[in-house]
Amino acid sequence: MPHTESDIDAGALLYEQFARIGKVLGNAKRIELLHMLGQGERSVESLAAACGLGLTTASAHLQVLRQARLVETRREGVKVFYRLADDTVYRLLLALQDAGRARLVEVQQIARDYFDARHRLQPVGRDELRDRVHRGDVVVLDVRPPEEFRAGHIAGAISIPADELSARLNELPLGDIVAYCRGPYCVLATQAVDMLRKRGRHARRLEDGFPEWRLAGLAVESGA
Repeated sequence: MPHTESDIDAGALLYEQFARIGKVLGNAKRIELLHMLGQGERSVESLAAACGLGLTTASAHLQVLRQARLVETRREGVKVFYRLADDTVYRLLLALQDAGRARLVEVQQIARDYFDARHRLQPVGRDELRDRVHRGDVVVLDVRPPEEFRAGHIAGAISIPADELSARLNELPLGDIVAYCRGPYCVLATQAVDMLRKRGRHARRLEDGFPEWRLAGLAVESGA
């Protein structure tokens, strides 16, 4: 059956709407903001500081993301808090990362030089960590900033931010440690494992991060 003019027009309109998402994602800082929001709800001020942006610039980027319906907001007094619109937004980021790793030589080179070269750190898969948590034979260490931990974390995890770990090492129970952070390309867990091993602790990193753990339907908690 031949396509009618209305069919063609409808297809063109759909592609135009899909292109809105592509245009919004064509900015590195907006992708970084979405990645930060994948850890949980945050204020504009917190997002600006985390991404190294001025408040006005961060607000402008967030407004673009909101207009594309990728993020939503709520007010608490004079503060505005942002969150991802739903899990499809973070899954879109994961697909973008996977495509970049598969197709872009530059991404492959960075990943090889920084992450793959550290395979001696023996990254732990989600299923393995889930089983070890159930057995109670592992210490799960969240090295993200405290506000990200409060927004959500792997059930039973201990929070010690990466930049405080060296000074607070005595707070970690004895035993095997699995550290995690924001995702497969977050350097915090890798740095933490390097430091822990130099201090004589048996440590590995989770192969991805908290958002992937949550999206897999595994046990999470929120609060301090």
